[in-house]
Amino acid sequence: MNNCEIFDEGGRYMREAIVEIIRKAKESAEERDILINTLHEIQKRFENFIPPEAAEIVSEELNVPLSKVYEVLTFYTMFSTKPKGKYVIRVCESLPCHVENGREVVKALKETLKIDFGQTTPDNMFTLEMTSCLGLCGVAPVIMVNDEYYGNMTPEKVKNLINRLRGEEK
Repeated sequence: MNNCEIFDEGGRYMREAIVEIIRKAKESAEERDILINTLHEIQKRFENFIPPEAAEIVSEELNVPLSKVYEVLTFYTMFSTKPKGKYVIRVCESLPCHVENGREVVKALKETLKIDFGQTTPDNMFTLEMTSCLGLCGVAPVIMVNDEYYGNMTPEKVKNLINRLRGEEK
């Protein structure tokens, strides 16, 4: 889905969607969590990133300065203001993953996807990111694809996973 399918030129559909997200966040979250919960939901809905128009709508609807919205967006690494692939692959850079052949997993990811960290494949399917410890050292090396963890990774498992994810799109 691209942004054209998400909102019309006047931003009306985007506004309706964001107002609904904010309403749900207000019902289920404490006041201090509403902004972050809202941004998480927007990012899920709008292709793994928060468009500038969405940040402006959040600012208006929550009556929060736009600078505060961007302060949160730029402080937390899980938020992105740039488009990402459908599948965001995060690679753990902690010592246990590194020691357990994490370098080979990284090499396989880069070779299979033909991208480096911080890049997205030309088909907008995959984005590759480095992250700090994912907290699953017992099954190192670990990668995370969107919200799913994959442990005991090997180059072969990486290739199989990427092929499976590509196959789901056909």
